[in-house]
Amino acid sequence: MIRCPIFSGHQPPALKYLNVPTKPNYPSVEKLDYPSLPLKSHNPLLIPSHKLKKPLQYFIPPSSTTMDSTTSTESEVAYDIPPILKVYKNGRIERLAGFEVVPPGLDPETNVESKDVVIAEKDGVSARLYIPKTTYPPTQKLPILVYFHGGAFIIGTPFSPNYHNLLNNVVSKANVIGVSVHYRRAPEHPVPIAHEDSWSALKWVASHIGGNGVEEWLNKYGDFEKVFVAGDSAGANIASYLGIRVGLEQLPGLKLEGVALVHPYFWGTEPLECEAERAEGTAKVHQLWRFTCPTTTGSDDPIINPGQDPNLGKLACGRVLVCVAEKDLLKDRGWHYKELLQKSDWPGVVDVVETKDEDHVFHMSDPNCDNAKALLNQIVSFIK
Repeated sequence: MIRCPIFSGHQPPALKYLNVPTKPNYPSVEKLDYPSLPLKSHNPLLIPSHKLKKPLQYFIPPSSTTMDSTTSTESEVAYDIPPILKVYKNGRIERLAGFEVVPPGLDPETNVESKDVVIAEKDGVSARLYIPKTTYPPTQKLPILVYFHGGAFIIGTPFSPNYHNLLNNVVSKANVIGVSVHYRRAPEHPVPIAHEDSWSALKWVASHIGGNGVEEWLNKYGDFEKVFVAGDSAGANIASYLGIRVGLEQLPGLKLEGVALVHPYFWGTEPLECEAERAEGTAKVHQLWRFTCPTTTGSDDPIINPGQDPNLGKLACGRVLVCVAEKDLLKDRGWHYKELLQKSDWPGVVDVVETKDEDHVFHMSDPNCDNAKALLNQIVSFIK
């Protein structure tokens, strides 16, 4: 591969903690078809495969004309999940989307500053922190938004342009401190490792209660009485999980004010209305879940099916926002989540907002469209 730094005039962000696993871990299937999701790549720069032992750098793959005969065996594909990932028979993993990264810093459009931090270097857990600079230092404590990116538990990082821009905008409009979490991803690190990493990240945030943490922004300016967790797709699944775990285990001094779930990745064995009409797509989602979580009991695993979680009513917050999209195969799961909460002993209020004529995570692929701006404003209003 050819080394290709992409930040002219800047040092690359500290991505050495995007941990490189030593061996693959994935189920024994020959091919996995994946439903087409609107997850777009931005350029050909790739985060390298897990077989590399050095810290991550910026790479472009060699062209076919530059490959020698020793690479021929690397082209044999064992598992194919278009348009997300390929796993080759020699164990090399190639992510096909969600791989571009941008550096942190001061965003001139939103006047939000960001920086990268290591949470657990051994496990490769990290985050990008955001703080609004319009009034700095803040005259009062700011709510904290802990965000978890989507990508089917397989692709994406907080350092990609779309998530970086999303957090800049939310932090600016909602006037909050943002913590965008990078967790380890499948298939090298199968689910529920992502959930455990995210729990570690939330505990790390809580470690700053009383001003005793390592990050000045959280120590000085974070309001731990007003903490929100949010995410999209797989990240929304994680956010729900964390809301329940806070209710079960508690984080003394941290009050979870609300949970925002955007196009949440929930599933189940019994098909809901829109799923029954799209049999091919539902079969692919069943396969995808088993790929990312090889030890699962199936699509009624409580991690993916909140209806099977006996602790759902322990959700720690008082407010939940669920955003769904009309054309999304997962739409009914969002509506069903509201029904499940209302039937449980959870005492809070849950609202569902549906965007017409849009598909799964449309706001990531087209963040400047009117519907994406409206979705952003709904999240901001929920926080404020």
